[in-house]
Amino acid sequence: MKKAFQARIFSFNGTLFLAIALISIAGLFTMSSFNDHDTYFLKQGFWIVLTLTVWFLVSAIDFRFLKQTRVVVSLYALGIVALLLVQLVGHSAKGAQNWLYLGGFSFQPSDLMKLILIIVLAKYFSRRHIEIANIRHIIVSAVYALIPFAFIVLQPDLGSAIIIGAIWLGMVLISGISKKHLFAVLGIGIATFLLAWNFVFKPYQKARIMNFIYPLQDVRGTGYNAYQSTIAVGSGGLLGKGVGYGTQSRLNFLPEYKTDFIFAAFAEEWGFIGATLLLLLYGIIFYKLSRFAVVAESNFEALFTYGVIIWFMTHIVINVGMNIGLMPVTGIPLPLMSYGGSHLLMEGLALGMCVAMYRYARAAHKSQMKNEFLGLE
Repeated sequence: MKKAFQARIFSFNGTLFLAIALISIAGLFTMSSFNDHDTYFLKQGFWIVLTLTVWFLVSAIDFRFLKQTRVVVSLYALGIVALLLVQLVGHSAKGAQNWLYLGGFSFQPSDLMKLILIIVLAKYFSRRHIEIANIRHIIVSAVYALIPFAFIVLQPDLGSAIIIGAIWLGMVLISGISKKHLFAVLGIGIATFLLAWNFVFKPYQKARIMNFIYPLQDVRGTGYNAYQSTIAVGSGGLLGKGVGYGTQSRLNFLPEYKTDFIFAAFAEEWGFIGATLLLLLYGIIFYKLSRFAVVAESNFEALFTYGVIIWFMTHIVINVGMNIGLMPVTGIPLPLMSYGGSHLLMEGLALGMCVAMYRYARAAHKSQMKNEFLGLE
C-alpha cells in the first residue's frame, strides 16, 4: 500500500514535470531559427534546464517557515526595495524602466513581486478567512497589492500591473468576499481605470487599448502587431505549416514572436490541433495544482497554490487573447514558453513550491487519496 501511494505521488509530480517540459520545449523550437548562430536557442535552452533544476531542488524544501510573520514581512520588504531600485537605477527596454542588472544577469523585479504578493495574501487570508466578510480585510489586502501596483505602473509596465491586480482580486474571491463588497471592488476598479486613463497611461498604452476597440483602424501603425498576429494564427489552419516554416514569424512580419507573440508563431507552425494540445498541457498543470490545493495541509498552502493558478491563468488568458485579437497588447509573456530567464525562473520556483507543499499534505487527505487509488472507496 505504501508503494502504491508513493507511485501515485510520483505520477502526480511526473505528469506535472512532463507538461512543464513539453511546453518549454515547444517554445524553444518555435523561437529557433535552426542555424548554428542562434543565440536565442542556446540561451533559452540554458534557462529551461536551470528552471527545471530549480523546480526539482525547491520541491524538496519544507516551506512551512513561510507561515512566520517576520519571514513574510521580510519578503514583502525585499520585493518593494527591488521595485524601488528599478526606479533609481533600473534599465530601460521598450519604453519601460523595469529591469535590474545583477552582474551579467538582467532581472525583472515585477516577476518576483508576483510570487511574493501571493505569499503575503495567502498568509493574510489564511488567518482571517472566517472574517473575510469584514470590509477592513479587503482594504488591508488591497493596500498590500496597491503599493507594488503603483511602483510597477510608474515604470511603466501596465501588463505586470494588471497581473498584480488580478492576483489580488482572484485571491479575494477565493477567500470568500461578499457580493456587496465585490460590487464595491468592481466600482473602485472602474474608477481607478478612468483616473489612470487621464493621468497615468502613456500615449502608446492608450493607443493599444483604442486599437483593441477598433482593431483595423491603424493596421500599419499601432495595430500592426495585433493584425500580423491574427494573420499568423489564422494561416496555421488545422495542422499548421510545419516547424520552421511559419512565414509570418520567420520572415519577420510578426514582431516579438519569441516573446509576446510566441503563441501566434506556434499556432502558425502547429495549427489549430497543436494550439489545442498546448492549451491542454496548461490544463494539466492547473488540474494537478488544484489537486494539490484540495489536500493542502492548511489554508495557507491551499491559498498559495490557488494564487499560483490565478497568476498563470491570467498570463495565459491575456497573452493568448492578445495573440488572437481579443485582448489589447500588453507585453505579457506566455508562461514557460516565451523567451526570457527572469519569468521562467520565477515560474519554476512557484511550481516547485506547490509540489513541496503537496509533499507534507494532511495525512487524512493522503489516506483518502490512497484509498481512492487502491479502489477502497
